[in-house]
Amino acid sequence: MRGLRGRDYISVADFNSNELWRVLELSRDFKLRAYSGERVIPVLQGRTLMLIFQKPSTRTRVSFEVAMKQLGGFTVTANWTELQLGRGETIADTARTLSRYVDGIAARVYSHRDLVELAEYAPIPVVNALSDLEHPVQALADFFTIWEKKGRIAGVKVAFLGDGADNVAHSLILAAASLGARISIATPKGYDPSPKIMKIAEERARSTGATVEVVRDVEEAVRGADVVYTDVWVSMGQEAEAEKKIRELSPYRVTREVISMAKPDAIFMHCLPAKRGYEVVDEVIDGAASVVWDQAENRLHTQKALLALLL
Repeated sequence: MRGLRGRDYISVADFNSNELWRVLELSRDFKLRAYSGERVIPVLQGRTLMLIFQKPSTRTRVSFEVAMKQLGGFTVTANWTELQLGRGETIADTARTLSRYVDGIAARVYSHRDLVELAEYAPIPVVNALSDLEHPVQALADFFTIWEKKGRIAGVKVAFLGDGADNVAHSLILAAASLGARISIATPKGYDPSPKIMKIAEERARSTGATVEVVRDVEEAVRGADVVYTDVWVSMGQEAEAEKKIRELSPYRVTREVISMAKPDAIFMHCLPAKRGYEVVDEVIDGAASVVWDQAENRLHTQKALLALLL
């Protein structure tokens, strides 16, 4: 498992195409072994992962804790205010201290800058468990699920509907570009992805054959799609702008009519939690095309692979 050991995973762009595939292939191996009854694979015996949560979490917290347990290691979990960070200790000092106690850190934060600073001062691996810019561990589970359901990633068309500047959208764009998929982001003006993210994606796409586009029309994005994906419109910390975002993003709601515009065997994906009736209706998320529960489960398998390779 050498090669990725000791590395940070702050952005999908931290790994090249081969490295991302290495994580996905090990994820498949771990999942197959788990389903054959081999639930504990103690490759991280005695290792400790520190989990820091500035934002609430269900899937991220539970999947990381279970992943470490099934790898033979264990976790120490705290929210931001339980640490001296909540009383003004610098991120740099916290990073230096924790690095003397644990083997890796996964942090779920509001500001991506805080995560970058944490990684800068921690000599141990730091994993982005969600920031305002990216959600790279989610992207691993997403593309593992696509590979699992479609048998390939190269050439698969992913249509993302909603906020193109969303952290999940950013990581999907980078992963698609790195793995040779086609991604079409349908979003209104004012919600375009970060130019920095797009620049990195376009550079990667030139070598992988991927395509990345931003469009305004839902049908244009969804036509010929293998995957239709959406995320919540109002993330934690954006409550003040909720009414405006809901109004402007409502034309991008995923309905049965939207799904019918995609390929007949298209799948529906959502990173969860879902705000039912807003970005997606019940009959889609609970419908035959939905793979959201497999997608959620795959957070466990891909994070096991990631941690095994980094730690």
